[in-house]
Amino acid sequence: MVTRMKTMPAWAARALIATAAAGSLAAAPASGAVAATHAPALPCSASMSNSHPKQYTTVKVNVHTAAFAGVTTVAHYRTTNTKHHGTAGRRGNVSISYYISGATPGYKVKVSVSVVKGSRHGSCSTSFTPHA
Repeated sequence: MVTRMKTMPAWAARALIATAAAGSLAAAPASGAVAATHAPALPCSASMSNSHPKQYTTVKVNVHTAAFAGVTTVAHYRTTNTKHHGTAGRRGNVSISYYISGATPGYKVKVSVSVVKGSRHGSCSTSFTPHA
């Protein structure tokens, strides 16, 4: 099987060369594949419903991101990490509950938040400090 390559008209080749010379054309990969572009970070903000909760109570991590984004939170306690998942609603909000049980009083618990929607990712964090 013989494949013929189409040639570019001379006027198009001159325009391409002129554009490249002006510096407005990025080099394309030799394979003809389209160069990948990095998607902008997904917005993420997080806060606690109570930043100084009493032991054996429930606190909520309130997250705001893009509509319908997947949300993962990880509470980093003194002796363990606890992960929870959720999905933002159409306005981009989700609250993820943590029952803090006997978390160490006075130990600042960092909560890491990761958000994802399609190829976009984002992250943020918040914290709380339990008391007896």
